[in-house]
Amino acid sequence: MNASHHESPPDMSTRRIGLWLVGAWGNVGTTVAVGLAALQKKLMPTTGLVTELPMFAKAGLPEFSEFIVGGHEVRPNTYYNAAQVLWQNSRMFSPDLLDQVEDVLETFDANVRPGTLVNVGNAINTIARQGGSSQESTTESPLAAIERLTADLVGFKDTLKLDHVIVVNLASTEPASSIPPNDPVLATWKALEEALNSEKPLDLPASSLYAIAAFNSGCTYINFTPSVGSNLPALAELADLRKALHGGRDGKTGETLLKSVLAPMFRARNLEVKSWVGHNILGNADGQILNDPNNKATKVNSKDRLLGEILGYKPQSLVSIEYIESLGDWKTAWDHVHFDGFLGTRMTMQVTWQGCDSALAAPLVIDLARLADREKRAGGSGVMSFLSSFFKSPMGTDLAEFAAQNLVLADWAKKASKS
Repeated sequence: MNASHHESPPDMSTRRIGLWLVGAWGNVGTTVAVGLAALQKKLMPTTGLVTELPMFAKAGLPEFSEFIVGGHEVRPNTYYNAAQVLWQNSRMFSPDLLDQVEDVLETFDANVRPGTLVNVGNAINTIARQGGSSQESTTESPLAAIERLTADLVGFKDTLKLDHVIVVNLASTEPASSIPPNDPVLATWKALEEALNSEKPLDLPASSLYAIAAFNSGCTYINFTPSVGSNLPALAELADLRKALHGGRDGKTGETLLKSVLAPMFRARNLEVKSWVGHNILGNADGQILNDPNNKATKVNSKDRLLGEILGYKPQSLVSIEYIESLGDWKTAWDHVHFDGFLGTRMTMQVTWQGCDSALAAPLVIDLARLADREKRAGGSGVMSFLSSFFKSPMGTDLAEFAAQNLVLADWAKKASKS
């Protein structure tokens, strides 16, 4: 990876928007890059993109041609090679499509820089080192990481003369932070900044280091993972100081999306859910990371939290996630719902969800980038709570039902269409 030069900007429209992917050459990042390149060349339909629904037609969203991709990555690769592996293991994309977008993917590759492995947890660190991660990313201090990541973002923005850069965290799920959530050091930006500058640096998770770098370089930050990211009082304060936009957490693409649709049905029909079991199997790199109990705990907590919020009570629940290597990027979720009906009649609903993990997530990343850019042009700052329908643990709102969240998004689209 070239750490000092960016590719000359391709011939695009007069407005330029950077989409900076943390975990650039991972499965989701690769699918975003291939999908965006294909959309720019009009090689594929817009199926799966929320922002292509009629309610956004007059909202003034940016065109696909306005985006150029860059990112941080801890393992050497290229978009074309990563996409080929997805084709071989999961039958995603077609060789013909990859050949048609290879030139665009090469321009995206030139903008990828070494990420950081500071405080990412043992599972991610081990896999990254096996893949040949840079020595720089494993030995730097949190403060040095922030300074380096910030310089990468500033270089990307300045060299390509970008109007706006949206940083989207697609990195593997981190284990829970060793810092207690109520620690005073996380309460204000002044306290956190002092701790980062101390002789014994604070063990701030990498996702939060990326968020600080984003804010300090004038970028928007979106956390598509269940990791902490910008979801700290100190970082909310920093975002406000920098007049930056941010949002997240944990993209809602499969089983949890289903829960957020079905749970309101049981409540509306006054059917008492006694237990809800969700069993998930997947075979990609994220599944491998989640094989570690510490990383898995972060994800399970994110997937399990909304049932009590929607139903108004907490039924017995179980969420399991198992790594099955042969499945590749495909995941299967089986849900078993046990509930009481009229006259105490005990009934059961079972649902099986099978989907291609990255193909479900990637269009949402493009949607989020388009919506965030429109909000930036409108002068917005702070938490983008109107994006709640995209996340399992949305920031800035208590809404958990998908239908209610979607109404908020529709209302935002209506206002954007009038301004």
